Amino acid sequence: MAAVASGRWLRFHCRLCLPLTDRRAGSCGWTPSCRFYSGSAALSKVEGADVTGTEEVVIPKRKIWDKVAVLQALASTVNRDTTAVPYAFQDDPYLIPTSSAESRSFLLAKKSGENAAKFIINSHPKYFQKDIAEPHIPCLMPEYFEPQIEDISEAALKERIRLKKVKASVDMFDQLLQAGTTVSLETTNSLLDLLCYYGDQEPLADYHFQQREKSEELEEATEENNEKSKKGGHQFVTWRAKNNAERIFALMPEKNAYSYCTMIRGMVKHRAPMQALNLYTELLNNRLHVDVYTFNSLIEATAMTNEKFEEKWNNILELLKQMVAQKVKPNLQTFNTILKCLRRFYAFGRLPALQTLREMKAIGIEPSLATYHYIIQLFYQYENPAKASSLLIYDIMNHLTGKKFSPRDPDDDMFFQSAMRVCSSLRDLELAYQVHGLLNTGDNRKFIGPDQRRNFYYSKFFSLLCLMEQIDVTLKWYKDLIPSVFFPHSQTLIDLLQALDVANRLEMIPQIWKDSKEYGHTFRNDLKEEILTLMTRDRHPAELQVAFADCAADIKSTYESQDARQKAPDWPANALNCIAVLFLRAGRTQEAWKMLGLFKKHNKIPRNELLNEFMDSAKASNSPAQAIELVKLASAFSLPVCEVLTQRVIADFAISQEQKEALGNLTALTSDSDSDSSSDSDGDIGEGK
Repeated sequence: MAAVASGRWLRFHCRLCLPLTDRRAGSCGWTPSCRFYSGSAALSKVEGADVTGTEEVVIPKRKIWDKVAVLQALASTVNRDTTAVPYAFQDDPYLIPTSSAESRSFLLAKKSGENAAKFIINSHPKYFQKDIAEPHIPCLMPEYFEPQIEDISEAALKERIRLKKVKASVDMFDQLLQAGTTVSLETTNSLLDLLCYYGDQEPLADYHFQQREKSEELEEATEENNEKSKKGGHQFVTWRAKNNAERIFALMPEKNAYSYCTMIRGMVKHRAPMQALNLYTELLNNRLHVDVYTFNSLIEATAMTNEKFEEKWNNILELLKQMVAQKVKPNLQTFNTILKCLRRFYAFGRLPALQTLREMKAIGIEPSLATYHYIIQLFYQYENPAKASSLLIYDIMNHLTGKKFSPRDPDDDMFFQSAMRVCSSLRDLELAYQVHGLLNTGDNRKFIGPDQRRNFYYSKFFSLLCLMEQIDVTLKWYKDLIPSVFFPHSQTLIDLLQALDVANRLEMIPQIWKDSKEYGHTFRNDLKEEILTLMTRDRHPAELQVAFADCAADIKSTYESQDARQKAPDWPANALNCIAVLFLRAGRTQEAWKMLGLFKKHNKIPRNELLNEFMDSAKASNSPAQAIELVKLASAFSLPVCEVLTQRVIADFAISQEQKEALGNLTALTSDSDSDSSSDSDGDIGEGK
């Protein structure tokens, strides 16, 4: 039975492999329902055979897929969720940050946890040997920081160089020389690489508690370097004269071009441009040639010298001529280094920058995002650029629109920040949309940069939307960007409030205040005063006035809680006036009259408009006691409106003779104080004459 079944299976599948002809099977025959062939395949011709209508099955070549191809395919099907927090903050809902300060604390805590995990893994590597990641992820495996070779040999020196042990490598090199062992040129150059890269100092560990105990010598040297860096006001390592790199370089019996190039790049990296240029002169005297990376460092060193801009530019041109003479082809970093240096030349560097850009395109080097970032920084150094330079950003964006970029320079992630800053200074919303469209093209979003640059970019973009766009579109962007992309600053919310004011959409203010509390701006006085001022400026329907009063009561509670935290609390006079007015307009008279006590408590002067509204409220409730109390408050502050309020009390309320006499005394006291102050001012004027 098995043989019969297998024979049937073979006969059936063999028929699938037969060429398909134009002849059709009979009523009882099998008719294929589909054709197994490639549409682009060519027909094979066989001698003596009729190939008319014959199509052959062509098996395509096997495609080798990347190990992460499936993950990339899945990732391409997912779009950004505007209601979710950024991926870096996805954690326990209780831990999700809601403000810029909380997001920074979250990232620091997350990084601290990663460092602690690395410390445990690297301290006990024998317990973490199993590799379960597919594909392999090297950074998840333990690293060995301690040297395993104890004897004095070149192999031990290579191991210490590989482990980035600066002091141990230098000690091993000295021991080899003392023992009379000749160290190979390749190993010595590797040691120079280590010393020049880290400036003859131990590299900073990823986490402080991973550092092993150091010798007293090394600790003293580190403390001295830290003190010098603090006094100098910078944190980078400077090149010390007669350091181990220079000493070992001088001891080398044989030096090649690689040795010189390493020393030159190290000197330039650690701010020793003159030493680097002198060493380059020595290299030329020895009839050696340098590589393109060393030329890039020499260009940077030339820009660091204390010379005039024109002399620096001539020296850079001379280096480029030497590159041509040595047949060294410039790369992208060569031109980016030139443009980066030209930024310090201010207006003088604009024409050379354009010449450099044209030269790049002439030799077939495609500029990177960092290239255009340097151009933008050079031509748009001020908030109001010249009319001729203001057109350059449009040419750049027209050239870049629709392109996808890959990382080619460390400063590529600074382009979008610079471009959006220019859009904001030019007040050009269409240009901002063009920049934002480029950011969302392909994977260009990866070049938005770290949190600080991302917040700067989106703050400028959203502020420009608030200034130039229609309010419905602005609110749509508000829901799309906040807080899923960035957490707004208080100034960003103030810009949104001003946009709502222009569009007469003040009913959104309570919601904006609610959002601002979630984003950590509860105690931002400038934001609270802006909200109170907008709600108080005009009268609104009763329902909206009630909502405004609730919002004002919430803001009042923040000032009270702020009072409890401060030793010397201080209420702004504008906030007191606005909150009292909003309570009165919403019919919350008892709370409004309590606000008058805060004026006395904090020694703030109420406005005349507020006192008139209080008088209207007292008249509506037919309360002469409240009206007299209001006159007393105005008299206590010696306000000119006291006399007007007294006349209103006498005209609008039924008061006793004693109350009239008391009001007259208050008015007399106020007028006397006014006359005294005026006479004092006249006397001061006379003395001045």
